[in-house]
This record gives sequence, structure tokens and C-alpha cells, in this order.
Amino acid sequence: MNYLDKLIKDVQVEWKTLGEISEIYGGLTGKSKADFENGNAKYVSYKNIFGNIEVDFEKLESVKISSNENQYHVKYGDILFTGSSETPDEAGMSSAVTTIIEGNVYLNSFSFGLRFNDDIELVPEFSKYLFRSYFMRLEISKTASGVTRYNVSKARFKKIKIPIPPLTVQKEIVRILDTFTELTAELTAELTAELTARKQQYEHYRNKLLDFNGLDINGGGGISG
Repeated sequence: MNYLDKLIKDVQVEWKTLGEISEIYGGLTGKSKADFENGNAKYVSYKNIFGNIEVDFEKLESVKISSNENQYHVKYGDILFTGSSETPDEAGMSSAVTTIIEGNVYLNSFSFGLRFNDDIELVPEFSKYLFRSYFMRLEISKTASGVTRYNVSKARFKKIKIPIPPLTVQKEIVRILDTFTELTAELTAELTAELTARKQQYEHYRNKLLDFNGLDINGGGGISG
């Protein structure tokens, strides 16, 4: 904790509203069900954003895009958000584009993208943690309203303020959080393997202890009436 205190002590952090430092763009428009059956282009799905802190480019889905269409496509450094959810706490979930993309990749119709201005220095790997942090999730959830489904208000969303620490601090925060993420993944894998082994051991002994086939029910080891 002393190291963490020293890391952020006396650091000059700028606070800016998202409306000041970025632009919002929408997902695919004018698409029918048939366009998603035999696609010639790739797009990031709602599920991909919701389930991943950074976009998984191994799990893109297909959509048909004509050469004359004017659709937004995602870029390295963008942050993608789900536009709505059944609860305000899950609305506006984020996923950062931390991969340099070859070719055009589009965004699903139920999400929106955030693209920072060229003069804003935010490491994409830092952004992925920032927008999933507790305090940012709290602020984003406040922008959602609805009854049976909650939609993010872009007007309120633009008013959210985010911290912009120096690049050196951003990179060190990323290094620390990446390390914890890796350790957590390793521990989870180990615990899962241990749990699987114990389950197999339990099933083995259960089957052995309860397998009375071949025993003489009238013998000495049987159950008397």
C-alpha cells in the first residue's frame, strides 16, 4: 500500500468531461436479419462487449456491408459500450479496443463507441480498467433510465468526468493490474483443476462404496431382514 500511495501522491491529474475530450459514434444502421446470415465483414457483438474488458477479436461476428454504405468502424483506442440493459447497473458496460485492427470492423446496432480526441493521451490498456472500475461504473449507471429496459442517455454520458493521469502513471497502473489479473487467472485455473480432481476422486469412491453388484445379499455381508 505504501508503494501505491507513493505512485499517486502529488500526481497532477486532469479531470475532463467525456464531451470535452471525445466523440460518440453509433453502431450499424439500416440492417435486416438477412444481412447477418452471410456476411462479408466483421463486427463486434453486444455479447463481446458485455463479457470482455477488452474486445475479443477472435470472436467477431459477420455482417453484409455494401461498398456504398457509410457505417462507422471501430479503431484502436476506442472504448465500446452497450447501449442498454435490463438493469441500470449493467447498462453501458465497456470494452476497450486494445488491438491494432487490419481492415474495417464494425459495431453492433445496440452499442455505441467512444473515440478520444487526438490530443488526449490515454493508453487503451489503462482505459479498459478505468471504465470498468467501481466509481466509473457507478457514474455510468446514473446515465441510464427506463422501466423494463434501461438505456444510456448520451447527453448525460457526455457529462461524466474522467481522470487523466500522466502516461507514466497510466502505464504503471496497467502493469500492476495486468500482474494481478494474470495471478488471478493462474489461481483460478489451479483451483479449477484441484476442484475437478477432487470431484473425480469423490465420484470414484462413491461408485466403489455403493457398488454392491456381485455381493450375495443372503451372505454374511448382506443386510438381514
